[in-house]
Amino acid sequence: MVGSIAAVGAGLAAIGAGLGIGLIGYSMLQGMARQPEMAPKLMVNMLIAAALVEGVALFALVICFMGVK
Repeated sequence: MVGSIAAVGAGLAAIGAGLGIGLIGYSMLQGMARQPEMAPKLMVNMLIAAALVEGVALFALVICFMGVK
């Protein structure tokens, strides 16, 4: 039972990370379309935000797999 709950948690973490990175990319492209001269600054901020989202997702995966004994 615990293994299946951990699998659901891992799936939710992956879905959350995918949605988060998709929203970050969408917002960056929208901002770049409005002000093309800000593209380098937006790219740096997007990469930092994407790294933070991935870090949280990996942390959630580790917590899920720690529940499996």
